[in-house]
Amino acid sequence: MNINLELYRIFYVTVKTGSISKAAKELFTSQPAVSQSIKLLEQKLGGQLFFRTSKGVLLTAEGEIFFRYIEQGYHLIQTAEHKFQETLHLLTGQIRIGAGDTLSKYYLLPYLGRFNERYPQIQIHVTNQTTFEILDLLKSGKIDLGIINLPIDPDEAVKIAETQEIQDCFVAGRKFKKLSLGEINLQELTKYPVMVLEKGSNSRAFLDKYWNANGLELQPEFELGTIDLLVHFAKTGLGISCVVKNFIREELQSEELYEVKIREPIPKRSIGLVILRDVPLSTAARQFVALLTSDKKVIAEMDANVKW
Repeated sequence: MNINLELYRIFYVTVKTGSISKAAKELFTSQPAVSQSIKLLEQKLGGQLFFRTSKGVLLTAEGEIFFRYIEQGYHLIQTAEHKFQETLHLLTGQIRIGAGDTLSKYYLLPYLGRFNERYPQIQIHVTNQTTFEILDLLKSGKIDLGIINLPIDPDEAVKIAETQEIQDCFVAGRKFKKLSLGEINLQELTKYPVMVLEKGSNSRAFLDKYWNANGLELQPEFELGTIDLLVHFAKTGLGISCVVKNFIREELQSEELYEVKIREPIPKRSIGLVILRDVPLSTAARQFVALLTSDKKVIAEMDANVKW
């Protein structure tokens, strides 16, 4: 049966008010319009819903059963409307974010804290994966947005905005402090134990390309899972680590680590915010994007090809 949902609403209000005239008043319509709607609904259902009395209307036995289900549906619709408004005004909802371990700790964490202070009712779920895994999670709909290391190969399925520029560098502990007194070339660096992130990450792929661009093949002494480990290994004197300079400024200032300057500069790269192209974000996710990208130019770039 193809029945207009408005007929169900009129039926529900008529039952709750117990009167055609009272229902018409609550629905801001005329009594004949309500009567006609009830008659039309009865015709479509193939049975009588009400007994008309001098005091109003009473449900038939069939109408009683029918009303029990209509009432549940009506309440569910009202609940859906309320939940929609709550989500719209950030009173409830969730954000699913994908980010690597390093970016979660050194970049994302402060923003998560600020967002939680403003919108404590919003649940935040963070999944730690590599850049390539985050892109797969995004395309499969398992996260709303990702925080990744750039650059990546062009991908028509996603929209990317650069949020912060970062600079990779080589660092050493006190054991190799002498290397920080001047500049050395990349070839000279190969004489020392080099420590880098393990294969599989976008950061490692970027470093491999840098090495190859200078006619060398990266053959590290240690391949580790996180920048934190690279920092600790360098402090211990086990070798020269390649890390993101933006994330170790305190160690450099306190001289726990020393930058080893290379004549062949490592190109700068960026942290990127990635979302699915032409897929709208929830109000909560969009508010987080606005917090993350306080630069209005970045927000405009994200808006350009996305129907929020």
